[in-house]
Amino acid sequence: MVTPPARKVMVVADPAPHSAAALQYALSHALLEQDELILLHVENTSSWKNTLTTFLKRPTIASAANAMTPNISSGPDWGSTDVNFLDQMKYASEIAQPKIPVRIEKIDPDGKDKATVILSKSKDLGIDLIIIGQKRSLSSAILGYKRPSGSMKGSKLIDTVDYLIENSPCTCVGVQKKGQNGGYVLNSKTQKNFWLLG
Repeated sequence: MVTPPARKVMVVADPAPHSAAALQYALSHALLEQDELILLHVENTSSWKNTLTTFLKRPTIASAANAMTPNISSGPDWGSTDVNFLDQMKYASEIAQPKIPVRIEKIDPDGKDKATVILSKSKDLGIDLIIIGQKRSLSSAILGYKRPSGSMKGSKLIDTVDYLIENSPCTCVGVQKKGQNGGYVLNSKTQKNFWLLG
């Protein structure tokens, strides 16, 4: 039996439930034993540190591991510092897939948009597969991507995921978790809204 070549799989890591869902999908469906997992965080402290729930819920490493295996997305918010949630995601990954090496990469966008930074870093690292959590409401999926007046956070996320899917030289998969046991909706360049059960 021929062993497939080792791949570098990048999960875009953010302190948010859709990012946890992307990691859960990677650990349960995308990673093979000889792969390497890279958790990439584009540091943008102003976008998430100001949310009240971030400061109210600080999960321990043990609770994050319990939450992430077998069901990451049901866990609490990802701590109040980037170090906290990245370490917890790495720890949970090592528990779920002990044979797969996991490393953390943090990058400062330096004024560039998130999608450009992720693409550039994925080329530098020789990434074979990018997995990113996708937060898309039913209305935006039906009506298209209208930017709301006020907060641009949701639009930026949608735009980032769609841009990566269309422009990444390697395969990029946008992952949405559907409820507790509803599986995943996956989007890539070749498949849109592909439903994958648990």
